[in-house]
Amino acid sequence: MQTRKYAFLAGLGFTAMEPAAVVGTLAELGYDGVEWTLAHFNPQLHSPAALAKVAEVTAAAGLGISELVVQQDLVQRDPAQLDARCRLIEDCARAAADTGIPALNLFTGPAPWDPGAPRLGQDISHGEAWDLVRRAFERVLAVAEEARVYLAVEAVWGMLARDYYTLRELFRQIDSPYLAVNMDPSHFALYRNDVPWSVRQLAGKIAHVHLKDAVGLDTRQPGDFIFPLLGEGMIDWPAFFSALDEVGYAGYCSVEFESFTYYQRVLGSDPRQAARLSMEQIRALT
Repeated sequence: MQTRKYAFLAGLGFTAMEPAAVVGTLAELGYDGVEWTLAHFNPQLHSPAALAKVAEVTAAAGLGISELVVQQDLVQRDPAQLDARCRLIEDCARAAADTGIPALNLFTGPAPWDPGAPRLGQDISHGEAWDLVRRAFERVLAVAEEARVYLAVEAVWGMLARDYYTLRELFRQIDSPYLAVNMDPSHFALYRNDVPWSVRQLAGKIAHVHLKDAVGLDTRQPGDFIFPLLGEGMIDWPAFFSALDEVGYAGYCSVEFESFTYYQRVLGSDPRQAARLSMEQIRALT
């Protein structure tokens, strides 16, 4: 069995905390790393010195940076908007290289929760959406390859790349050693993919892993699925971890906490309690 490294995605209320306080909490709870977001690490808003400071305080706490969440919707017809999103990804890739961050977390779009985003098959054809995404990734990959930073694409419900099979289409269209996968089993489960089998098929492409459970089915109807606490959903965690071991994955497994109702009603919107509870779940499931 591979030695696993666990991280926590510093979203939720962590976005309003100083980096030192975030990593201090995670280190105390037993995490090995942190997954930073643009709230703390954005080269278009923060100086190089500030970005370097984030990396320094992370290392000082004894943690690594698992990846940087940059997720930009690339199904965008407006050339100026698409250019701005690509430039942000490119700037993040360069900054990641400068500070030792190995990967950026991306998705394809369109974001189904954004009322301004086009709806696949209605406002925009799948073919046009794929053309936009392909051109965007070809552009940003030129920078990522030079920086030697992986673009870890997450299949996300309702998007162009939303499960194993549509993610495979992205790899069919674009061949780059720096185009990788952020393996989040919850989205695969919403489409009834065989999650352990999908892990094995993606061997060598997985640059980062999210730990998130799921219940339900993506019908595009509100309330038809949720991302519950780890262990409450459809993911067979022993089988998932076994598949990761089988393909030799040795990177971070990072908790993406999206049990928002529980977070608000039970945990009082306290991100430290979400991280504490998640670590308890990890220990029980592994």
